[in-house]
Amino acid sequence: MKPVSSLLQGRNAGLWHTEPESTVFDALHVLAEHEVGALVVMKGDQLVGVFSERDYTRKVALLGKNSKAMQVAEIMTANVFTVTPQTPTHDCMALMSQKRIRHLPVVDEGKVVGMISIRDLMDDIIADHEKTIEQLTTYIQS
Repeated sequence: MKPVSSLLQGRNAGLWHTEPESTVFDALHVLAEHEVGALVVMKGDQLVGVFSERDYTRKVALLGKNSKAMQVAEIMTANVFTVTPQTPTHDCMALMSQKRIRHLPVVDEGKVVGMISIRDLMDDIIADHEKTIEQLTTYIQS
């Protein structure tokens, strides 16, 4: 399988982040603006959590709380699992499945260099399968 770095290479988007002191409302705007499902939460250069749509739904919306009055730190996922650029994508898939998570920050030598989602992994698997099907079709037809 491919390493995580192969998924990050094809991107031209930046690493979207928020701060623990930001309001949940402001973080939601960043999610919407960049059409992503999660943000890394950074305090300076240090990764302190992940804020996701899922965090908002379960910890704010369903409880009837006010997103403008809450800080990201109150609802973010602080116990963050990370991977490195060298981690095989199948290991990421296994970790996401086992821990029931959808996003993994990618950390290289202590620095956050990206984030991958379950969708990134699925898109990669689908592309690989399509390539295999195309190769098999060509082989059969020749």
